Amino acid sequence: MLAPHSRRNVLRGMLGGTAVTVGLPFLDCFLNSNGTALADGRDLPVYFGTWSQGLGFTPGYWEPKGIGANYENNLFLKPLDPIKHKVTIFSGLRAFMDSNPLNPHGSGPAACLSGGHPKAGVSMPTVDTIIADSVGTTTRFRSLEVSCDGSDGSQSARNATSRNPSEPSPLAFYKRLFGPEFRDPNSADFTPDPAVMARQSVLSAISERRAALNGRLGASDQARLDEYFTSLRGLEQQLTLRLEKPQPIVGCSVPHTEGEEDPATHGTLITDTQRDHRLFARLVAHAMSCDQTRVVNMMFSGGGGGSPLRRQGLSMTYHVSTHEEATDPVLGYQPQVAWFMTQIAAAMAEYFMTLDSFKIGDQTLLDRSLIMYSTDVGRAQIHSQENMPMFLVGGAGGRVKTGLHVPASGQTVARVGLTAQHVMGVPVSTWGTESNMTSKPFTEILA
Repeated sequence: MLAPHSRRNVLRGMLGGTAVTVGLPFLDCFLNSNGTALADGRDLPVYFGTWSQGLGFTPGYWEPKGIGANYENNLFLKPLDPIKHKVTIFSGLRAFMDSNPLNPHGSGPAACLSGGHPKAGVSMPTVDTIIADSVGTTTRFRSLEVSCDGSDGSQSARNATSRNPSEPSPLAFYKRLFGPEFRDPNSADFTPDPAVMARQSVLSAISERRAALNGRLGASDQARLDEYFTSLRGLEQQLTLRLEKPQPIVGCSVPHTEGEEDPATHGTLITDTQRDHRLFARLVAHAMSCDQTRVVNMMFSGGGGGSPLRRQGLSMTYHVSTHEEATDPVLGYQPQVAWFMTQIAAAMAEYFMTLDSFKIGDQTLLDRSLIMYSTDVGRAQIHSQENMPMFLVGGAGGRVKTGLHVPASGQTVARVGLTAQHVMGVPVSTWGTESNMTSKPFTEILA
């Protein structure tokens, strides 16, 4: 039996002269007999995250049918059906502009995540940094930020001029999670090669310590650890494939190139973003399940000119389509835009279900998390700040009711951020600025 305090230990090893670390998940031996708390009586952690995308969902086709627990997902959110019972949707919210000029793809995120309007020189910490200051001070990473569209864009900020950049490369993110925790002072320019780490597997570097650990565990913990390491190795194999040159195919030619392409480079196809999102989702789940961080910000894609997403065979980007594609008179919406929206909703659902597949005690990682979804616009075609879709996903360790549709017509989006802070234990009574300021959390979802 391992001592309760050793849950914070990691398995360390050396790989090609580089220090590597692998965190341990919450095994049964770290928990009480019911799996509801740590063995020493302390509560299991509750995690917070954001999941954002640019360009939102077309009004009239995402708002749920029905109120409360009996809602039915509308057209664009149908991909969320498998996880619907853990998703609470708020409809009718708006970002108030007051007398401030509209920033087409900046006003919405500022209101949703900071409770205000973007102004130069004004300190506006985002909700994730506020929560990280409360729950993320004892973990290896106060927070983690990733971007799936190939950019280092991020909605996370400590103030108006200090943004937390996202990691756009799953391979570099892997290195950050499993690479050395310190630098050799005599080798200041040395950094581990994530390609070598993935090809050779960090698991090989800790094999002896892993075997010693297994000898001290019960059968259920051995099975759990084997499942955990199998999942990690699968991730490494996927990352390795990104580094390998494809086999030649007769009849396949490249019309023009200006140099050798890095095989890990992100393209503009939405399939590239979906692929990276899938890798990031599993890496994030590993980091959270080992309590390396309690706050994660996932940006699927940006809005405006920062959103290069396009569909195979089409040159027009998703962003341009929202403004220029004609509305189908029969369908009532823009067909290509609708295709992108359902693809993005499917990716979002996949993220939630990935978190829901990792166990922590008697619950899943999603059950112990509160994930806040937000976007930049209500209707992308006109940069509307009305009817902004916002969701809260996960049970936060039993602190919230899930699977609800809460209509809030004409109310500020800041109410969701205030609710999230209350759920996560931040002592705040009011939040936001000007007309977005609110002292009214959504108490109907609190358990």
